[in-house]
Amino acid sequence: MIHNIESRLLTRAVKVVLVGAGGTGSHVLRRLSNMHLAMVELGHPEGLDVLVLDPDTVSKTNVGRQNFWPSDVGQPKAEILVNRCNMLMQTGWQAEIAKVTDDSRFNSQPDIVIGCVDNRKGRAAILKALKRSVYRASCYYLDIGNREHDGQVVLGEIFGESFKREHRLPHIADLYPDIIDGSLDATDDTPSCSLAEALEKQSLFINDTMANAACNLLWELFRYGRLTHHGQFVNIKSGRVTPLAIDPEAWKRFGYDENAKQKRCSKAAKK
Repeated sequence: MIHNIESRLLTRAVKVVLVGAGGTGSHVLRRLSNMHLAMVELGHPEGLDVLVLDPDTVSKTNVGRQNFWPSDVGQPKAEILVNRCNMLMQTGWQAEIAKVTDDSRFNSQPDIVIGCVDNRKGRAAILKALKRSVYRASCYYLDIGNREHDGQVVLGEIFGESFKREHRLPHIADLYPDIIDGSLDATDDTPSCSLAEALEKQSLFINDTMANAACNLLWELFRYGRLTHHGQFVNIKSGRVTPLAIDPEAWKRFGYDENAKQKRCSKAAKK
């Protein structure tokens, strides 16, 4: 199957919300600025309009593994990254020192939400906020996650109540329901005291690699207007990269049956 981009995303600024500006999100934002300039150069009328949400400040241990410098220590992550982009790339992007919670709602209906959170509770909160915020069209949810040497990116969709289309790209929680079960989160959330300690938990370039895979997926969508796969599974230890095909039969192997879900929704609507 082929997924084609919605034509509305080619006629105006694309509203992007980046949730998380740490290990992965800090690298994603840099690539979004590259993508914005390339889109405008190739004829897109306004490129990307990005909002970054993150509640944290830069710590000493973030420098080296995340996209921060020693002079950034103590500064809010979202603000320092967005200010740098606006100054260097002449964008007009925004930052909020805020956390997405179970009660959150995105202020304006976004076109793309990129989740760069490292726990199940955070993913669940993003999805809840998205479902509250998407009311008249569709929104892409690009989830990025990783462990020590491997990770996955999955581009899915959330539909508003009035939006109709035959196929919806399943999002990360459609394929991996446990990934939004906060009770399964690890209990050890103590921050690392040094870069060396942080590197015991994650490979130096895994976040950067996953950010690259995710943003390349978006670039393919906007550059060529279509996708034949909507995710990737990457292992930098083994060098293995496996695409996630846009294929209902492939989705069934994850336990997601598109037709069965549509039938359940139709029955619920009739009650």
